[in-house]
Amino acid sequence: MSEINQSKKIRVQYQDELARLEEKALGGFDLVVRSLARTMEAVENQDIELAQIVVVDDDQIDGRYLEVHQGLITLLATQSPVATDLRLISALLHVIKNIERMGDQCVNVCKLIPLVGHEPPVDEHMVQNILAMGDQVRFQVAQAKRAFEERDIEQARDLVRQDDMVDRLNKECFALAIEIGDNADRREWAMTMLLAARALERTGDNAVDVGEQVEFVVTGLFREFENASHPV
Repeated sequence: MSEINQSKKIRVQYQDELARLEEKALGGFDLVVRSLARTMEAVENQDIELAQIVVVDDDQIDGRYLEVHQGLITLLATQSPVATDLRLISALLHVIKNIERMGDQCVNVCKLIPLVGHEPPVDEHMVQNILAMGDQVRFQVAQAKRAFEERDIEQARDLVRQDDMVDRLNKECFALAIEIGDNADRREWAMTMLLAARALERTGDNAVDVGEQVEFVVTGLFREFENASHPV
């Protein structure tokens, strides 16, 4: 085989591997959506057994992270990508890390469930807020995946608007916890649920971070969609 043909073959193999790793990385969003759904079901029903399943199954998300991360680092080391390929690899490294963090936040919520017991002194308003946060975050995660797949900057930027809804619900949970009353058990339950709400709020932030990587891949410029000065 001539050197030219060999070079072309190596290039095709490289592009195929990069496409495979992108598909693998974006498939991690589906694992997160499933984990979020189970997490919210466990919260709603105080299902300790289901919560434990979420904790154990996080190994799948961690394994996906390790596989994709190692594959991308190998491409960087062996292929010396430039221009758009280098942007894509850099973005995917950020994306898969955010996916891994989303899985960890589901675990954080599920580890709280056994702490409040089977029949905790529940405030239904706060529970409904947290369930609404879970639904909204799942929508964000799915939209983040679509935005990256389609290289759609408008969908990516819209994640900020979606995240504002999650932030508002999180603030409402805080206000409810303050007003929950003098009963020690109810206060303890409310503080635990605030930790759950915070974990969901962080998951929404991770989705926004993915959106920022979409714009970076498309334009070659990185900018934060929101920061500490973003109006709420």
